[in-house]
Amino acid sequence: MDIGFGEIFLSELMGTAMLLLLGCGVVANVVLARTKGFNGGFLMINFGWGLGVFAGVYVAYKSGAHINPAVTFGLLAAGSDLGGFGNVIAYLLGQFSGAFLGAVLAWAAYKDHFNEPETEQPNKLAVFSTGPAIRNTVSNLTTEVIATFVLVFVVIALGKTPSELGPLAVALLVVGIGASLGGPTGYAINPARDLGPRVAHAVLPIKNKGSSDWSYSWVPVVGPIIGGVLAGLAAQAANYV
Repeated sequence: MDIGFGEIFLSELMGTAMLLLLGCGVVANVVLARTKGFNGGFLMINFGWGLGVFAGVYVAYKSGAHINPAVTFGLLAAGSDLGGFGNVIAYLLGQFSGAFLGAVLAWAAYKDHFNEPETEQPNKLAVFSTGPAIRNTVSNLTTEVIATFVLVFVVIALGKTPSELGPLAVALLVVGIGASLGGPTGYAINPARDLGPRVAHAVLPIKNKGSSDWSYSWVPVVGPIIGGVLAGLAAQAANYV
């Protein structure tokens, strides 16, 4: 790694913020009342998140565009030191800070729709964070582990390229994961993507916003970390690194 703490932090912050601005933004467009995209459907959300990843990877290319702690931990498990412990901290701080910032910007863009009386309370949290379709801790955790394993294993196999087909391939991968494995939990597959916006939901002045569902919040953090580490170990064993 030939860039320092500050450059990694800033690159990951901007890339993750772009990801969350577009990702939370597409959910807001689909679930909040009186938007142009209201009731656009789950596939629209899948593509929105995929294109958010596409943009975020390009923005964060200087740091290798992890924009996801599960990718960072997966690469560590695969044998990369990422330039030392300090750089790992820079990745994680940039990712969680960027996720919070991106969610706040999405809220600012849709502020009037959050305050619409017709907007249902659960949909306000859904803009920021994931939640299970059927609440079963073991099943929900398993889904996040499996989906994140797919993400990180394929990302490592693709290689960390900031150009050519790299970002597009990862974007299409995220669309595919959402369409195939996103039904049970909403596919967080990224601890920063879920926790940063959940904190934003908790602190932002949103009318009638309800609970931030902290009892579930650990699942989309722990599950993706486990999935990412397992993917890194598998990629190393398969000699994809």
